[in-house]
Amino acid sequence: MKRNEKECVPLLKQVWAKVRSKHLFPELPEPVISESMDRVALETKSKHITLSQSFIDEAAKQLPQEKVLEALLDHGVAHYTYCPWDFHTHLTLYQEAKKVLKDKEMAQKSTDYFMDVVADTHCYRDKDTPISDLYRHMERSALDEAMHALYQKIWAEDLNVQGYEEISRKLSRIPYLKRKPWPESIRRFSKVIRGLLESQRSSGILNQPNPMGDNDLGRYTSEELDQGLKEFALSSGDPGEFKAVVKDFEEELKEAGFSSHGTMGLGPGSSLDADTLFYIKLSENFSLPIKRKPIEKSGSLYPLGHSPWELGKPIRDIDPWTSFGKVMPGITQVWERTEGETFGEEEGTPNCIVIIDSSGSMTNPREHLSYAVLGAACAADSYLRNDAAVAVYNFSDAKHGGRQLLEYTRERKRIYQSICHYFGGGTRLDIEELDSLQDATQPDIFMITDMQITNLETLIGYLNKLENRVTAVHIGDNKHVAQFRRSMDLRKNVSIYSVHKKQDIPKIVLGRIREYFGSVS
Repeated sequence: MKRNEKECVPLLKQVWAKVRSKHLFPELPEPVISESMDRVALETKSKHITLSQSFIDEAAKQLPQEKVLEALLDHGVAHYTYCPWDFHTHLTLYQEAKKVLKDKEMAQKSTDYFMDVVADTHCYRDKDTPISDLYRHMERSALDEAMHALYQKIWAEDLNVQGYEEISRKLSRIPYLKRKPWPESIRRFSKVIRGLLESQRSSGILNQPNPMGDNDLGRYTSEELDQGLKEFALSSGDPGEFKAVVKDFEEELKEAGFSSHGTMGLGPGSSLDADTLFYIKLSENFSLPIKRKPIEKSGSLYPLGHSPWELGKPIRDIDPWTSFGKVMPGITQVWERTEGETFGEEEGTPNCIVIIDSSGSMTNPREHLSYAVLGAACAADSYLRNDAAVAVYNFSDAKHGGRQLLEYTRERKRIYQSICHYFGGGTRLDIEELDSLQDATQPDIFMITDMQITNLETLIGYLNKLENRVTAVHIGDNKHVAQFRRSMDLRKNVSIYSVHKKQDIPKIVLGRIREYFGSVS
């Protein structure tokens, strides 16, 4: 550790305590100082803030070192506590910027600077920060100069900036501290600075880091990345939009260690299946309840309690120890017995066969949100979370090879890829292939289809013979649905649900046994 760095460490601890108190004690580790960083003020990796010794030394020629450290830490902490706050917000802002700029690098740069403006303005307005003192003396590119002209205008403080009046005037009208309109705000922000970004790109300096540090994906932990993608899948609701954004960050996600439960193969040399990932993350937002398998009677009788003996009751059930050795009505006590209970071989949640229709009448899950794929993915996720295994029968025209059959497994990647596969074409099951997944444990069956199956009567006949718990879900309504409902009406082990919109999926209860006759909506 060099001399300057040694001198900074005690002061850094002192300033860090002040900054933590100011920002209401965020759960962040102590920052460190590095000699190796020479082009940016700070960088953040998985919540660890690292400050540049060379930047501190240069800035300390104009400001007390304590103020430099405080300004840098205020900037870094505000990105955690205010903007972007989480990975979902980060992705949303980037998505909106790219809609305007149509270019990944320009959208990233616009997102970085927008988040800086929000975080810095939040600090300036609410936290008594020396950020303005630091910015007054910093070296600036044209884009940085425009940002500081904006600060100069909205903070009403002289930052030694000349020019950029028109840009700063337009940018100053954006409500940076209002969270709800952030998507619209960043679109307006990106339109105003598009010319500066294009100029930087033509000059070959667009990729140069932001002097205050880039807001890249390295700042998030793998858990935060996982949660952010889950929320982003739900908010976007469109596999195409999700894929477009996630594919842009494929390499960054790999470098940041994202693995989605270790199933998506985001290691070196592998590619990210964004279509499948969309349904994985979206399904995690819908937790479907599963009815555990009912306990089975063992056939053995066990004493439960006593009752008075009466004439006509068996003498063998008399308990002599509580009857005082007498056989007399009202005095003599007999044992009341009950049938013992025990779990069957498949205690708790059974395995599940997921049957999904991917014929031409069903939505292509890679082009639009497929309720069938989402429903099947939610069902699979629920069984996997309950320590069960899942088999998949994905069918179109099975007679002509349009089907996939996956044996029981707990590998999420294989299960979801089988569920997401789209065949198109006709709609016909192969009952013998489907029946090959049956075993003595009587696995649950989850089936989702629009019921426009050419051999529907054969399927109905097959299901009528089963004792398995069947959850049948139909997409939309038609005459085939009506036929299926009528045919299953008396089957207590078959529950039928309809899905017309995404919000219908959480209403599904898996493995439900009806206590009454009649259909279940």
